[in-house]
Amino acid sequence: MIKKLTNKEEEIMNLFWAQGDMFIRDLLKFFSEPKPHYNTVATIVKILEEKGFVARRAIGNTHQYYPLVSEKQYKSSALDAVISQYYNSSYTSVVSHFIEKEVMDLDELKELIRQIESKRN
Repeated sequence: MIKKLTNKEEEIMNLFWAQGDMFIRDLLKFFSEPKPHYNTVATIVKILEEKGFVARRAIGNTHQYYPLVSEKQYKSSALDAVISQYYNSSYTSVVSHFIEKEVMDLDELKELIRQIESKRN
């Protein structure tokens, strides 16, 4: 299972997922004023590296960071954790919840069934 990210860690990972490989100075360009301090961003990236989300390669006297975990992998792991924690690992309970809340209609349910059936064939 992939570890959970804090809001700040996720914010930086979203930048890596959207922009690709970057140096710390590149990351800073995407923050609005007042920009966080270079050392603050570097510390968060170091934590992401320790958690296995990013790795680095030396380029000259600095490091370029790149994601090791894809956005899809992270979202899938986060969803699995929620379903496990709140729905006793029952995907049926999740779908039932959406139906009860009226956020999923019959056409969407039919489409979901169609997708399941096509994956099995």
